[in-house]
Amino acid sequence: MADDLSAVAHFLYEAGTLKATKRTGWWMAGVRDPESVAEHSWRTSLIASIIAKLEGADPARAAFLAVWHDSQETRTGDVNYLGKKYGTAADPQAVTADQTAGMPEVLADTVRDLVAEYEENESAEAVCARDADKLECMLQGIEYLSQGYESAQRWIDNSRARIVTETGQRLADELLKQGPLDWLRTALGETKP
Repeated sequence: MADDLSAVAHFLYEAGTLKATKRTGWWMAGVRDPESVAEHSWRTSLIASIIAKLEGADPARAAFLAVWHDSQETRTGDVNYLGKKYGTAADPQAVTADQTAGMPEVLADTVRDLVAEYEENESAEAVCARDADKLECMLQGIEYLSQGYESAQRWIDNSRARIVTETGQRLADELLKQGPLDWLRTALGETKP
């Protein structure tokens, strides 16, 4: 490959910091060791592919958008909803442009386009990816609630209210009917108590 990959290598190390970057909103719910941005992004991508497939959109594209949706947080950190009230939010597209500077142009253009598409929220895939972001937050809230973090209910309710696709809404309703370990009971052939 003729293109220099040093900027790509730098970004891969940078992206690794998301594994240690905690989702700060959960601290307000009393969660002492909340999920990382990387953990959130992984499940968001999985959910995006599911919603997109069931909505008739491109599941690979929706998952691709979701993979990159919080990649800027390597430089900005995870600024929760309250924190955004006090500071000017960094423009995700500007951060992405800085992150991709020096990368082979074909790659840089692709990443910049993905982030722009997600931020514009106009394509079916972007809508599915954004719903997946909300649904993942709701799902994480349900899991934290089951661990005794009663304040997580606020995140569950707020996330549920912001889901717009029919599939996302139906899936949210189904998740609210189940407990985090119901899948295990089913896999073991147990009946629900």
